[in-house]
Amino acid sequence: MNFLESVKMASKTLVANKMRSSLTMLGIIIGNASVIATIGMGEGAQNFVGQQVESLGTNLLFIVPGSPKAQTRPVSPPQTLVLADAEAIASQVPSVKEVAPQITGMQRITYGNANQSTTVAGVTPEFLTVRSFDVAQGRFITDLDLRRNEQVVALGADVAETLFGNTDPIGQQIRIRNVSFSVIGVMQPKGATFGQNQDDVVLIPLTTMANRITGNSSPYGTRINFISVSVQNEESMNAAQFQIENLLRLRHQIIDEDDFTVRNQKDLQATMGAITGALTMLLAAIASISLFVGGIGIMNIMLVSVTERTKEIGLRKAIGASQQDILMQFVIEAVILSVAGGLVGIVVGVSGILLIGTLTPFDAGISTVAIALATGVSGATGLFFGVIPAKKAAQLDPIVALRGA
Repeated sequence: MNFLESVKMASKTLVANKMRSSLTMLGIIIGNASVIATIGMGEGAQNFVGQQVESLGTNLLFIVPGSPKAQTRPVSPPQTLVLADAEAIASQVPSVKEVAPQITGMQRITYGNANQSTTVAGVTPEFLTVRSFDVAQGRFITDLDLRRNEQVVALGADVAETLFGNTDPIGQQIRIRNVSFSVIGVMQPKGATFGQNQDDVVLIPLTTMANRITGNSSPYGTRINFISVSVQNEESMNAAQFQIENLLRLRHQIIDEDDFTVRNQKDLQATMGAITGALTMLLAAIASISLFVGGIGIMNIMLVSVTERTKEIGLRKAIGASQQDILMQFVIEAVILSVAGGLVGIVVGVSGILLIGTLTPFDAGISTVAIALATGVSGATGLFFGVIPAKKAAQLDPIVALRGA
């Protein structure tokens, strides 16, 4: 028998037992679909993390008070950054584009009978471009507002919706900690980043925040919670970080441990990408176990098939079929089951990815590498687990087989 005749005969045998063949392929189908969907979800998660980091702004460095060790302790880090530090960075670090210092705190804001607890941030005009915010209505905070300690506020989209509904908020008065503020602007919706809603925020001049709301002052100047720094370009990120660290060490007269931490946006993205990538590989490895289970199922069914077809094997060998012919037929049957199951699994897996992309914020990707890998593995699984039953069938003695039948 040539190869094509073996394929035809194997196909007829499998079609004749449709239910058994379908159930045998089920493990391979589930395995392939799981691996493809898992890797697609992993790619979607990595893309989502990248989008979340980029939504903070481009080419950013974040400077927070406290040493890197202090950041891991379950207590608030010391307030070691002051407004003068941000001004020094803006004027003395050449690779820096813009600097946006910030004071933040949770406060209750009220308008008429409506009130809510939200994040109030004291910012400067640079906040708008450094953090990639846009104004939907009105205007943003200006340098003049800072110099005059103006009691003006720009509302996040969610805050404006909660307090004013369909009413135009521009020019209205709200109260923050019993201090009256005039609404000058409403921000464009920006969404959530790493679980923090960037639309649930109230933005006021930093000087007003320090002098009228929190009183963030010290002998060294106005204390701030953190500084966002926009760098000229991506290639300058490491140089800017090095220069900022050296400048702050000189200003704070640091000899031993830093009292601040500089976080690189690209490092954050790389770390989050590595975490999601590792989780993806772990889940894919777990999902691939079902391919192994499916292979065992193929081997079991093929062993049963050998037992059921003992007479057929004996007759074929009696009329001249070689061990190679018998071996080839049973191996081909196992490979057909695996490949067919793999192809169905690809369709199911890709459909699952498209469904996930529709129902979740993950832009799940269809990985051609994952599809090729899953198909190759499923075919190899059938070949590997089909060899044992095929060898058993090929080694049957025709006389014994005919008597046993």
